[in-house]
Amino acid sequence: MDRFFEIFGSDSLKVVFSFAIIILAYFAGLVIRSQILERLHRIAEKTTWSWDDPIFENLKKPFVTWCLIGGVYVVKMMWEDSIPPSFSLIINKVIIALLGISILMFAARTITGLIGLYGHKIDLPLTGLTQSLAKVVILLLGTLMILSSLGVSITPLLTTLGVGGLAVALALQDTLSNLFSGFYITIARNIRQGDFIKLESGEEGYVQDIGWRASVIRMLPNNVVIIPNSKLANSIIVNYYLPVQQMSVIVQVGVHYDSDLEHVESVTIETARQCQKSIEGAVTEHEPFMRYHTFDSSSINFSVILRTREFVGNYLLKHEFIKLLHKRYREEGISIPYPIRALNFEQEKTSVDPGIDENPALR
Repeated sequence: MDRFFEIFGSDSLKVVFSFAIIILAYFAGLVIRSQILERLHRIAEKTTWSWDDPIFENLKKPFVTWCLIGGVYVVKMMWEDSIPPSFSLIINKVIIALLGISILMFAARTITGLIGLYGHKIDLPLTGLTQSLAKVVILLLGTLMILSSLGVSITPLLTTLGVGGLAVALALQDTLSNLFSGFYITIARNIRQGDFIKLESGEEGYVQDIGWRASVIRMLPNNVVIIPNSKLANSIIVNYYLPVQQMSVIVQVGVHYDSDLEHVESVTIETARQCQKSIEGAVTEHEPFMRYHTFDSSSINFSVILRTREFVGNYLLKHEFIKLLHKRYREEGISIPYPIRALNFEQEKTSVDPGIDENPALR
């Protein structure tokens, strides 16, 4: 390289050649990313392995930056004899810092993606908090390594962070309470991402995410409830997905006292069985049953027990069962009575003492 400039020229040509190297490095990065990495990414998507997908996906983003840094380093080597050693050292540290930060971000995104893909295989709860924690740990360790490579002593820094961390902990008690509550919820796995839960305050919906400060619950009307993790951890919650997603659906029915209860049971079970086999979301292998339980004021009441694969399916199953049961009862002559209240005036009539005059107002 030096021989080239001895033959052809001046510092002006050297400057032009330096810019040409940087531009060439930039366009080389674009070409390699679009022509090679894109093709490798498409090939990776077609393979049965999924671990290579996040690697090639995230590799495309910093590759042009890496090529530019490489071009700058080549230019710096060209001017090595013309610049002061102290300035050369600064350039080296800047290059190391930029390259380290770029590689660190690539590693953080890739490892977070791999955790998202394979977390369920190692029984790792996959929430925003889990992935954020992994990213923070990677960035923290990587930053310490970069500082160490730049000649910065990290021991005083760790000491300062320890002392400062105590002051920050005292100032951010509520934030840390939510953070550690989020850890507890994630590790305990009593509430998991995707579960359908009902809060103590009455709201119910799917757990969309458990973050570092709050959890997001998407309700059936497609609204969201954002609840701080500390409150969620201290609330009484019904989780409709534990221990399993399947759940019983109980429908209350009442028939007239004159009904043939054996016939009612036969027709009801037949109708329930038909619904279990045909309604979307119902557990087809479940055998429905019913139990009489109350002599009510105007009817004999019983419960019909169906089964659905998940909580939301109970709405459609109840809807179709009630329609079909009402139709079958009409066909079979089974009556579902209206509420009736009988007043016995003879029994309630008060006897009047013949020795006491009646109140004139009642005559």
